[in-house]
Amino acid sequence: MKPTSAERLARLTPGDVSAVIQMAWEDRTAFETIQERLGLSESDVIRLMRSELNPSSFKLWRMRVKGRLTKHRALRSPDMKFDDHAIADHRRANC
Repeated sequence: MKPTSAERLARLTPGDVSAVIQMAWEDRTAFETIQERLGLSESDVIRLMRSELNPSSFKLWRMRVKGRLTKHRALRSPDMKFDDHAIADHRRANC
């Protein structure tokens, strides 16, 4: 049986939560990459961001990513010169 959204979010470590937040803020990291790395869908990421950020920060983030072509691979132009599969590993500690 497939885990529910709440179960997927509950199994995240504090480091995973930090990594998701960092990747979600980055323009070049697609939601598909987050799903591949941590198993979280776009709606899971939105739910996590809503619970972890203060309300004003969440609103700013939602305005920023809504309609942003770089957050979805299928919407990206083939001329884009980066590959979000090759981005740095986000599991390092924040200092």
